[in-house]
Amino acid sequence: MSAIVIDGGLVHYEAFGRGAPVLFLHGWLGSWRYWMRTMEEVADRYRTYALDLWGFGDSDKSKPRYSVQDYVALVDSFANNMGIHNAPIIGHALGACVAIEYAVQYPDRMDKIMAVSLPMNGDTISRRLIDFGNNSMLAKMMWWRQITYQEVQKEAEKTGEGAISLSVESVAQIDTAGRIQAIGRAEIAMLLAVYGERDDLVDPGPTRTLNGSWPNVRPIGLSNSKHFPMLDEAAKFNRLVKDFLEIEDDLSAIELKDEWRRRTR
Repeated sequence: MSAIVIDGGLVHYEAFGRGAPVLFLHGWLGSWRYWMRTMEEVADRYRTYALDLWGFGDSDKSKPRYSVQDYVALVDSFANNMGIHNAPIIGHALGACVAIEYAVQYPDRMDKIMAVSLPMNGDTISRRLIDFGNNSMLAKMMWWRQITYQEVQKEAEKTGEGAISLSVESVAQIDTAGRIQAIGRAEIAMLLAVYGERDDLVDPGPTRTLNGSWPNVRPIGLSNSKHFPMLDEAAKFNRLVKDFLEIEDDLSAIELKDEWRRRTR
């Protein structure tokens, strides 16, 4: 276990591989741990970092610093402490919102975002997530019947009180569509929005509408994935991550190729 102290709190992180840096940000259910397979897959060419956000996993839970702005400040401090500069950020759900906000606030510090299961507005977030965050036993039982991944279940139980509900509230107050429009118009960064077609936690409908809006913004859906594409269709997702990291300036070159579909059936 690796950790550093930021703003008086312990921040747990893990790092694999050698090469150019890549930063992974987790979502509401779980911690850095469900990124492990993807990190290992690209660690032969990249130095991969994943941290537990405030209130999640093994990071500090001593005070409620669970707004998107709190997490943007955390990511910025973490990157500075680790000497990470201009690294692609791959964020999931809450982490995707943080990545987009970070790009808008610090456009000179990164040039690529993969936003996975991105909530475009508060209405796209399932009420069951808030029930889970409020420690509803019924909600947790329902979720565990659907989400069988141990790396999610075990880590989600560590979540601090209020971390989910307060961060959901913060995300709902952000104009994510407006942020994406700013990224698209100013070409701040390349944004690949990846979603599971069967996601029942974050409605992917609004993300689909991004197609063709700007050349540096592209949505891609994985047909057999729910909320965790990196686990639901790991091989396909990891190939997508590799292509995303290797691409320089043309997101249109990234496709779910026919051979991907054949090999992952």
